[in-house]
Amino acid sequence: MQNGIRRWIALHFPALTHRNFRLFWFGQCVSLIGTWMQNIGQAWLVLKITDSSFKLGLVSALQFTPVLLLSLFAGVIVDRLPKRRILIFTQTVLMILALILATLTATGKVRYWHILVLAAILGFVNNIDMPARQSFIVELVGKEHLMNGITLNSTIFNAARLIGPAVAGFVMGFFGIAVCFYLNALSFLAVILGLLMIKIPSETTIVQDSSKNKKPVLENIKEGLTYIKNTPPVFITVILMALISTFSLNFNVLVPVLAKKGFGLTEEGFGFMMSSLGSGALIGSIMLAATTHKPTSRILIGAALGLSAAQIILGTVNSQILAMVFLALTGWMMVTFTASANSTIQVNTPDHLRGRVMSVYSLVFAGVAPLGSLFAGSLAGRFGARAAFATGGFIGIIAAGIAVCQIIKFHKISSLKV
Repeated sequence: MQNGIRRWIALHFPALTHRNFRLFWFGQCVSLIGTWMQNIGQAWLVLKITDSSFKLGLVSALQFTPVLLLSLFAGVIVDRLPKRRILIFTQTVLMILALILATLTATGKVRYWHILVLAAILGFVNNIDMPARQSFIVELVGKEHLMNGITLNSTIFNAARLIGPAVAGFVMGFFGIAVCFYLNALSFLAVILGLLMIKIPSETTIVQDSSKNKKPVLENIKEGLTYIKNTPPVFITVILMALISTFSLNFNVLVPVLAKKGFGLTEEGFGFMMSSLGSGALIGSIMLAATTHKPTSRILIGAALGLSAAQIILGTVNSQILAMVFLALTGWMMVTFTASANSTIQVNTPDHLRGRVMSVYSLVFAGVAPLGSLFAGSLAGRFGARAAFATGGFIGIIAAGIAVCQIIKFHKISSLKV
């Protein structure tokens, strides 16, 4: 029986056959639930303090501004230092920040400017953490199982997106917002412990190689950007991701506004709306991990179109149940798109450039969030969340069309490893 289960796992989820990946993966299973609890708690706290969708968007914008401004420099650091050690440092700092916010909230001393300052510091830490975490997976599973590892990472991220908001809504309703932040701080211990148990034989080599790399930082950055520009599968995916991320992935801003101002929901209702988004994403990531081990252009473009269409429809519905259904569909398409984009970029990137190329991925995936958050927050504040969702969807369809034109232009439609 156990051998049959192992063979089934090896067939459908081969990344889990690697001990290092299992340690990292199970640690994140716990930590990411806490992260989503904090995301939900912080969004509700900002609305409670300010009652402003624009100020909520400003928090999100400030949180991702360091990624927008400094991600290219972060890529150089990630390529020069052992990624495991970087992650132990960043996860520890993130735990401390959660404790600070929890204590300020529990004592009743939290102010809007406190949240802004902590969001900015969080952004600086995530600027290093994101490219390190994304490029670390290949060291755990190798290129052969890379897409499966990325997709399984998306699976736990979206399982947390499903569980975290629902738990956060319950905790906020019965125990207060501060408890969400304390639980998030505690959850970081799981991933830190997993990182401490992981053994990467190449860490010493990475330190030695980095000491030999005497190139100026800007020259290192230029090398990564030149590679992206001259590699059509990577270039097309980066451009598409930039447009979709900026205009179509602003859920942390729009869903709270839709829940509170569109449907008049309480904390629990808001949590369940976010969980519906997570449920679709979870189903999509599990199916993608079990059935698709190589990225394709059809999946990438199809998911971008599906994501955009679902948001356009979401902008027209007045029923909470229908809104949750289309949020679930949006989540499904979102995870299929982002996992395909991530895999495409990494499969087509050599190891010595991985940190720098993935820093660009972090830039177009998360670094553009300040622009997207301000766009979504301003639009929702003036015209409502539904109009903001629909506008993002229309722009997403245009972006997918641009990507298709570029694929045809480069004559890569049949062989593009996307």
